[in-house]
Amino acid sequence: MARKKLSKEKSLQRTKFYAQCIVCLAALGAGAFLIKGAADRSTIVSQSPYADDSELPDTTTETAPADTDPNKELYESLMVDTKDKYRGDLILVNNDHQYFSGDEDLVSILEMNDETDRHFFTSVDYTYQILDCVYKPMARMIEDFYNLYYNDTLTIYGSYRTTEFQQQLYDQDLADTGNEESDRVAKPGFSEHETGYAFDFSETENNNYDGTGDFAWINENCYKYGFILRYPEDKVEITKIKYEPWHFRYVGLPHAYYMTKNDLCLEEYIDLLHNYEYGSDHLEFKDDNSKSYEVYFVASDDGSDTTTVPVPAGKQYTISGNNIDGFIVTVFNDGIPEIMKYKPSTASSDDGDNSADSQDDNDSSPDDSDSAPDNDSDGDSADIQQ
Repeated sequence: MARKKLSKEKSLQRTKFYAQCIVCLAALGAGAFLIKGAADRSTIVSQSPYADDSELPDTTTETAPADTDPNKELYESLMVDTKDKYRGDLILVNNDHQYFSGDEDLVSILEMNDETDRHFFTSVDYTYQILDCVYKPMARMIEDFYNLYYNDTLTIYGSYRTTEFQQQLYDQDLADTGNEESDRVAKPGFSEHETGYAFDFSETENNNYDGTGDFAWINENCYKYGFILRYPEDKVEITKIKYEPWHFRYVGLPHAYYMTKNDLCLEEYIDLLHNYEYGSDHLEFKDDNSKSYEVYFVASDDGSDTTTVPVPAGKQYTISGNNIDGFIVTVFNDGIPEIMKYKPSTASSDDGDNSADSQDDNDSSPDDSDSAPDNDSDGDSADIQQ
């Protein structure tokens, strides 16, 4: 009886063991199945041939702002009176463009000679006047000429004229010729002599300045002092004025240099500058001394009392009207030339006049109210042409 009971217990334990083994095997099989399914689902997918990952953004790096170009010119706006387009060193006055007179800084040539102890050139009398800004480089040019040739026969025979005196010259020519219009004397209001920027040379020995001999040096070197020979022989068709080797016009540096080196008269140069308007390419060049300049044109806002003129920040510049349709800005990249700062306080003076820094303080126009006219007393029509 006891042996049957023990056999029955062993049989139950054996059955229970087999059952547990079967359950474990089933669990292991189920686990293996799940693992295999997960492995099958994790197969790597190939990249699409249309994907572009050449410049994937880096989400962890911030893009720094671009640095300002240190070579880029910075400009600021300057408001100028629109009517000032009729004032300045570069105004074009001829048969087509009238001069509109205004306040100006005229000086007596002989009085300035007395003050500065200059007695190697003269003028007809003390009533002969010219702009102060023209006297300074003119005196320096004649001084250098005298130091080379010791020739003291130069005289200023034509200088500033009032419109009233220009009218007298014009009327007299009509009376002498019987013509309705003069082809020898500029119309009143259209003569460069009314601006104060022009003068005529003569000489005391023969009363005939032709730009030859010793005087050839002046005609060849006047551009270094800011002057041009206004009516060249090869530009008659453009200027409408016959060759005048004695007539000089102040336009300032560097314009006199550029015009001379490129064989341009004032009409051609003013027209050329229209191609160098602000916002496009500017006219850039260097002079004989490797000084760098930049010149550009700004059209006047004729519908407004003022015109906005862009000027370079931190650089020296001048502004001149062209007497037609706008303003010409001249940038001095290497500073104002010494000849423009020259102040003739004594015969040997070379002191600098630092008044020309940002804006051109020489943009003054001749006054026709208090000045006595100059007289071309030899009656040569060439001497009273303009």
